[in-house]
Amino acid sequence: MTQLLPTRTVDAALRARAGAVIPGGMYGHMNAAGLPDAYPQFMTRGEGSRVWDADGNEYLDFMCGWGPVVLGRKDPVVEAAVRAQLDVGDLLDGPSPVMVDLAELLVELVPHADWAMLAKNGTDATTACVSIARASTGRRKVLLATGAYHGAIPWCTPRPGGVLPEDRAHLGYFDYNDVASLEAAVAEAGDDLAGVIVSPVRQELARDQEMATVEFARAIRAACDRTGAVMILDDVRCGFRLDLGGSWEPLGVRPDLSAWSKAIANGYSLAAITGRDPLRAAASSIYVTGSFWYSAVSMAASIATLTQLRDTDAMARMAASGQRLRDGLAAQSAAHGFATSQTGPVQMPLLRFLDDDAASTMARTWTNEAVKRGVYLHPVHNWFLSAAHTADDIDLALERTDDAFAELARLRG
Repeated sequence: MTQLLPTRTVDAALRARAGAVIPGGMYGHMNAAGLPDAYPQFMTRGEGSRVWDADGNEYLDFMCGWGPVVLGRKDPVVEAAVRAQLDVGDLLDGPSPVMVDLAELLVELVPHADWAMLAKNGTDATTACVSIARASTGRRKVLLATGAYHGAIPWCTPRPGGVLPEDRAHLGYFDYNDVASLEAAVAEAGDDLAGVIVSPVRQELARDQEMATVEFARAIRAACDRTGAVMILDDVRCGFRLDLGGSWEPLGVRPDLSAWSKAIANGYSLAAITGRDPLRAAASSIYVTGSFWYSAVSMAASIATLTQLRDTDAMARMAASGQRLRDGLAAQSAAHGFATSQTGPVQMPLLRFLDDDAASTMARTWTNEAVKRGVYLHPVHNWFLSAAHTADDIDLALERTDDAFAELARLRG
């Protein structure tokens, strides 16, 4: 039986302090207020496949900073590149030459990319892609899948606070993987269609993930070719974890523009937009920038990250570890009498309970019990694996998730 983690007194004190000076005590996707009671709010350090909370409790980490950590925390090659860049400068009065080095690497790695622009967050990248599509076509309408997440500003945020109808006046919607729905949305947009933005995998909260079909991906490509609209792949979440050239490369479908972030620099803040030559002038015409967009340290980290992903077996190791985890969890859930589904890429898995009446409660209870035993999962958001997850890590995690299943079975009675 796995020993349960101790009470979190430091975390409780930090939450109380935060409540006095931070709206709501915390905000955004890392707000732990809506999670079960065992989840800590504050973390203090990470290394490899593990993180530690403010009370010193250690976790096998299956969220990886919600995606950015792809090689493992404190990867020595990345950290050496960061230190070397810090020694000469980070934010200077002009971009560092490392910016050109990184743009060249992105163009080398991504088959559709003739050029690259760099930013800071995924929202920066998706929003720039939408602007480039409109600048290129002179049109207004942009189509996206109903319920899809493309960022956290008014045109795409999932929360309605502060959003005006005008912010979304020129958006249209289709159902993911539904070609007929896509074609209807294209027809409705008519001659005003600027672009279609789509994620490589459907990954909404608290539902099975859905891999794109070849038919669906090809239909988007064909619709954009037919209408002169721009095809945008939002590869922020999946990019550089599934395929270095883009997550739809295995489907044989290439976008006109891609938005990248998360895994691009192993946890250092960076995003990118890559695109085809016909969109180069439009990309030059829009004004996008930020005080920290030219941080050379993040760019150096990205070069070290992408080079390792290209030159080592890191991506294969992630996939192998993800499959080992998926197989183990499937065996455990069956042995304990629970019907579950596991969906999405094995590097970005999600387990859901299939009980019609208690699925949400089961997911929250089971992940809470896993967290108590030092395995950091999430009840409704997809998880992430990194190249630092070894077979031994997965086996240790499975020992603890088995105990969590056993406790869930005991509580079920």
